[in-house]
Amino acid sequence: MKLALILYNIKAGHAKIRKSLDEIEEVFLQGGYEPWSQLIEFGKNPFDEVEPQMLDLVVVCGGDGTINYVVNAMKARGIDLPIGIIPAGTANDFAGAIGMSKNFVHAARQIIGGEAERVDCGCVNGLYFINVFSFGLFTTTSQHTPDRIKHRIGKAAYLIEGQKELHRREFIPLHVKHDGGEFDIRSLITLVFNGETAGGFHLARKASVRDGMLDMLMLDKCNIFACSWAILLYLINGRPNFAIRHIRTSHIEMSSPLSPLTDVDGQHGADFPLTIDCIKGGIGIVCPRRA
Repeated sequence: MKLALILYNIKAGHAKIRKSLDEIEEVFLQGGYEPWSQLIEFGKNPFDEVEPQMLDLVVVCGGDGTINYVVNAMKARGIDLPIGIIPAGTANDFAGAIGMSKNFVHAARQIIGGEAERVDCGCVNGLYFINVFSFGLFTTTSQHTPDRIKHRIGKAAYLIEGQKELHRREFIPLHVKHDGGEFDIRSLITLVFNGETAGGFHLARKASVRDGMLDMLMLDKCNIFACSWAILLYLINGRPNFAIRHIRTSHIEMSSPLSPLTDVDGQHGADFPLTIDCIKGGIGIVCPRRA
């Protein structure tokens, strides 16, 4: 019988995953896997006490931050196994990009009946990300939003916490190099997408985890009213405008005289200067079988 390591984060999302573990394990048993469930301890590599050659599948029960943590732990150990995802976070952006069900047990069945595919991931200064790397206004919101608030009101918690950051806005001077050239900008928000959404909001509408490209969105310096109008226009039509720049590229270099905090998939990110690459087919993911 094949062995599936099930890594779960009981603090993710509404903290309901533990109640469904028995049902999830039963799905894997029926699918020909021996399930081995293990609670994730952040700050500790979950593969330190595992012989990777014993495993056939890694299943992650959590949100984007949990997936990010496991992917980086696997990369650190040189492990390249198929990863199945059971979305148990608040927004579950990456799981949504590959079509996973929000129902835990249904997602487990999708993994059993799914297909292993190579999909892209991003890498910034040696730190991998599966969905989005960001800095500036709103982008460290998920780090600052208390878990109890996320559990209570879900994605709306990001909006509430983000409004507080609006009053602390800071324009970050940047020098940017990418596949198509280089430029200087004073940016209020910078987001580099591998996936399509951030915090459950569709922002990089043309992005794909299978295209070998990153989609970078930047909000240029303007007054608070112009910024608000530019963001609203973009949310409505998804197109760049007078203040929002959209660049598709596989490689980015950024430098700044400042040292803004950065975020990778809801976790603390990399320090400046930045080198960001799209790693085409960088991870193996079990995706729902396509019709």
